[in-house]
Amino acid sequence: MRNAWFSHERGPRMGYQKFGPGPGGRTWRGGGRARRGDIKFLILEVLADGPRHGYDIITELENKSNGRYRPSAGSVYPTLTMLEEGGYITGNAADGKRVFTITDAGRELLTQKPGGATPEGDDESVDLRGSAMKLGAAVMQAARASDAASQEKVRDILDTARREIYKILAESE
Repeated sequence: MRNAWFSHERGPRMGYQKFGPGPGGRTWRGGGRARRGDIKFLILEVLADGPRHGYDIITELENKSNGRYRPSAGSVYPTLTMLEEGGYITGNAADGKRVFTITDAGRELLTQKPGGATPEGDDESVDLRGSAMKLGAAVMQAARASDAASQEKVRDILDTARREIYKILAESE
């Protein structure tokens, strides 16, 4: 089981997050996501900096991604369990919390990390998703609170913005 779970080329196994669009094209969680299997490497990277408990790991991953990726406890804690069972980390109780430390085997596994094991959006790219969400909120507010003339103006602005975006995309190809 250990080899199958740690292989990033295999299908979903216990401890992986569910990705992709859900009903109606929505994603399962907001914010950026790690690709399947990358969560173990992200956790090992955090633990390579020093021992931490589960919530500290979640917080550190969020900080490293500038708030664009916050793994759920439902993905971190099963992964911690699997890493511990595999001998890649150790967990010890301290002050009523379980503190995890990377082992030599964990450091070795970390060297095998596939290229790009980072949360989506953890690079220097522009946060378009955040801006789109803010725009969507403003549009919804205008749809609920404004009169027909104001709604037409908002529609015209959106149509113009869409055309401008397509022009940019055509130029970059």
